[in-house]
Amino acid sequence: MTYTLPGLVLLLAIAAVCGAIGRAIAGDVRGGLIVSTALGFIGALIGPWVAAQLRLSEPFMIHISGHPYPVLWSIIGAAIFVAIVHLFYRR
Repeated sequence: MTYTLPGLVLLLAIAAVCGAIGRAIAGDVRGGLIVSTALGFIGALIGPWVAAQLRLSEPFMIHISGHPYPVLWSIIGAAIFVAIVHLFYRR
């Protein structure tokens, strides 16, 4: 898997936005840009897995440097992950 530098920067930006939206949906967690980016990538792992289990398709896929990134399921996966974290770590 190879990305160009602009493709990698774009991927990081999209993951950060997806993670931030997922955080806003499920409830805010501490952290900033790095946490949002990590949540975007975690959501990109969890979301498509949930979609596959429910036999749902990805309605909004972005291709960056020839590699697909599931935007909608990344947001949903990030929200699910934040909700699970909130179950275990109450403030």
